[in-house]
Amino acid sequence: MTAGEAPIPGGAARGLGVRIAPWLAPLALVILWEVLSRLQIIPKSLLPSPVEVLVAASNATRSGDLPAHLGVSALRAAGGLVVGAAVGLALGLGTGLSRPLQLVIDGPLQMLRAIPALALVPLVILWFGLGEAAKLFIVAITVLFPVYLNTFHGVRSVDPQLIEMARVYDVRGFALYREVIFPGALPSILVGLRFALGLSWLVLIVAETLGASQGLGYVAMNAREFMQMDLLVLTIVLWAILGKLADSLARWLERRLLPWQPPLQRLEAR
Repeated sequence: MTAGEAPIPGGAARGLGVRIAPWLAPLALVILWEVLSRLQIIPKSLLPSPVEVLVAASNATRSGDLPAHLGVSALRAAGGLVVGAAVGLALGLGTGLSRPLQLVIDGPLQMLRAIPALALVPLVILWFGLGEAAKLFIVAITVLFPVYLNTFHGVRSVDPQLIEMARVYDVRGFALYREVIFPGALPSILVGLRFALGLSWLVLIVAETLGASQGLGYVAMNAREFMQMDLLVLTIVLWAILGKLADSLARWLERRLLPWQPPLQRLEAR
């Protein structure tokens, strides 16, 4: 806004409304959940009330158990995400830029993509045992494919006229990839990263069944065994919150890495 322009009436209110709107439905759902619990329409033996879940969260936090388990799960998700995304990015760039490499690699990758993570668990135990390597592998192999597919699609979707123009200006070799191809593919790569961030938490429950003694998956399994419904629901709520935070991280990365992109084309508008 320039010095001579007047502020847009209601602009601040609209901005506040945009920030609040995504939280209205979850808040209404929690209020309805609490009311139905207090009216005993929802039995506490099947689903504890939000207040009971908050009390369980407070107790677990004060004892130090919840932060410890949450930290372990976060490290596992981040480690698997970094490894899987790095491999997926490299494979996507390679197959997107090289037709022979695509013919050799893409077919086997599409076959592997169709295999559920649960089907790999027995093999992963034989290969890596029950240590951290097995859990990281499960997360990494799951997040690899969305990053690979979106990177490949992004590279192939770069405008050929931009590449031709860059070559006219003698931009070739690595500089061509750095200045033209990678920035052109970056929006699609970030979409793949957004899916990968969500999947890293989604598949963590599978990874943390492999002989884990820490992590949110372990807490959920333990709560199920001892019928601690408040803790079980707490882990589900935490996964939902972590998924939302992962999505927010993807949007923040897009704003930082794609400042030239029109706002309506960003992830937050989708």
